[in-house]
Amino acid sequence: MQIATEKTPSIETLEAIQNFDGKYPKQLWYLSLVEMWERFCFYGMRGVLAFFMVDQLGLTDQKSNLQYGAIQAFVYAFTFIGGIFADKILGFRKSLFWGGSLMIIGNLILAFSPQDLFYVGITLSIIGTGFFKPNISSMVGELYHEKDNRRDAGYGLFYAGINVGGLLGGAMCIYLGKYVSWHLCFLSAAVVMAFGLGTFIFTKKYLGPIGNSPLLNLEKTKRTAYEIAVYVGSLLCIPLIFVMVKNTAYTDYFMYTIGIVAMIYFIYETAMIKDIKAQYKLIAAFVFIFCYFIFMAISEQSGGSLSLFAKDNLDHSLLFFNIDPNVVNNSVNSFFVIVFSPLVGLLWIGMYKRKIEPNTVVKFGIGFLLLALSFYVFYATRFFANDQGISSLNIFTLAYLLLTLGELCLGPIGMSIITKLSPKKMFGMMMGLWFLSSAFGQLAAGKLGAEMSSIDNASLMTKLVAYTEGYKSLALYSLIAGVVLIAFSQLVKRLMGEVR
Repeated sequence: MQIATEKTPSIETLEAIQNFDGKYPKQLWYLSLVEMWERFCFYGMRGVLAFFMVDQLGLTDQKSNLQYGAIQAFVYAFTFIGGIFADKILGFRKSLFWGGSLMIIGNLILAFSPQDLFYVGITLSIIGTGFFKPNISSMVGELYHEKDNRRDAGYGLFYAGINVGGLLGGAMCIYLGKYVSWHLCFLSAAVVMAFGLGTFIFTKKYLGPIGNSPLLNLEKTKRTAYEIAVYVGSLLCIPLIFVMVKNTAYTDYFMYTIGIVAMIYFIYETAMIKDIKAQYKLIAAFVFIFCYFIFMAISEQSGGSLSLFAKDNLDHSLLFFNIDPNVVNNSVNSFFVIVFSPLVGLLWIGMYKRKIEPNTVVKFGIGFLLLALSFYVFYATRFFANDQGISSLNIFTLAYLLLTLGELCLGPIGMSIITKLSPKKMFGMMMGLWFLSSAFGQLAAGKLGAEMSSIDNASLMTKLVAYTEGYKSLALYSLIAGVVLIAFSQLVKRLMGEVR
């Protein structure tokens, strides 16, 4: 029987896990629960960043957007690095545990002194997320045989778990920060992250060999030396990241460097595979990764410009309810994902049975078209504004509904298609590359948001016009991307081979 760690015996074999009955393996529920609490922490933090920097640190809207983009870029860039170290040295389990521990410490530092130690806490959270985030997604992929067509459904459930955490964290953290205490805001993120890590510790025995160190064949002392080197190296990065996060110009240099390195490494790994069909699949995977970058650059205005737009330019009336627009901005996307994800899944199943289901590339294209429509509706909020520059929260929420439907066309299947197209030994690296593309998307999103808010001390009406004009441009970019992707869908489909 295989073992889970050196000390904790597994009660499952990989064969037993992958030959499960029904739609979902039981291990998927455990991993989804762990990820749900991590997403509470992550989305809660993401939702308060721009607001906190303007409200508590005194940054301008433009500077806040740039800082937000830099922080988020580092978070996702470190997922690429974390994925490589998990693949080569730590394994998914130890990487996840180390990352979760750093996230807890980072949030506890923020809870202790939010204003004075903001960048210290954020730096630890960045490193921690990098080790945590890509590896749990990769473990989900290993629950299935390579040709198991239930994998998409599994990632759909996993995606729903992410958004339950996003809904709770997005609403609670901003509410605690604005109306109760910023100390409690960050403390809540630390507490739920600890709960998620505890859940993983108590359920990892059911994962069989999934997530073990790839160096189990080495003698223990040598393997331990490699692991300690990774831990120490990540801690030595703290001062460097601290400086780069505070100075967004340094962030640009770092991102461009890691982007070049990542491309060279991807090309090298692809070239080392002698099977031409496997190489074509990796090229197809890269197309999806690049499309995800564009999608994130546009849609990730949520934590930046849309957060500041909600703070200043929206009323508090949603249907028959009085509600803070920042709570809506931070949580309504996750709410819509939870509600509509099953319906979209049923739609694809119904179309499949009628043999009219679009392929994955076309689904991505449809996602961009819906994204274009959503940002046109964000632009249209200017037509519902009063003389003071305050617009309708209802129209704003409608735009988020369209954005969510677009996200559902690529988000849940994106991670799944990457694992389908990648060799098993490259799962961690390819998932890291997927998140690295998001890092560049976050960086671009911050810069786009900063361009919209370049006027200091502007009136609310001036802000409304500037932001909505920017949203109209983003709608046009999304439309072009969607049309191009659909036009070239057959070429990408051929690269994918038998993968669907």
